[in-house]
Amino acid sequence: MSLVRLNIKGISYSQTQNGAYALILNEVDGDRKLPIVIGAFEAQSIAIALEKEIRPPRPLTHDLFKNFADRFDIIVKQVIIHKLVDGVFYSSLICERDKIEEIIDARTSDAIALALRFQAPIFTYKNILDKAGIYLKVNPKKEDEEQDSILVDDLIAEEIEAAAIEQEGYTEKSLEELHNLLEEAVNNEDYEKAAKIRDEISKR
Repeated sequence: MSLVRLNIKGISYSQTQNGAYALILNEVDGDRKLPIVIGAFEAQSIAIALEKEIRPPRPLTHDLFKNFADRFDIIVKQVIIHKLVDGVFYSSLICERDKIEEIIDARTSDAIALALRFQAPIFTYKNILDKAGIYLKVNPKKEDEEQDSILVDDLIAEEIEAAAIEQEGYTEKSLEELHNLLEEAVNNEDYEKAAKIRDEISKR
């Protein structure tokens, strides 16, 4: 399977999920965007890493990991978003120490926060982008003007939100199926997924 390189386009505030954000990744050699729903802490950590001038007084968790890795000569070489199951993206950190390569499982939001700190490239497989990638209807002139902005505007945010929900397949489920999925998510302590299902039930 061929790898596709991604860049970070921006972060949008979720219109339906309190405290959630959508991270937008952009295909380097194409026009597709990959929206990924992430939590507020991870969004803040990614935003701080993108804004080079902002330096928190104490290291955040991802800064601590970077400091720890630097101390023990561990390098994050690249991040690969390798799987998409039920709207959840799975990622791997490709690390190296003493010329020995290791692959470490990570949440995608954490992996990207670390990729920024290590200046490591981000990749996904073509089949994942084919499945979950979207085209945003953005005015090219406006996009150029806002190139340096981390937060994307509300219209784009709404489009991303709709695409992320559709990606998870909840719109096709019946109410009974959604209630069963909600119960399963709560039992598995997957509260992020439970919040998304709850929001879809509320819309009905």
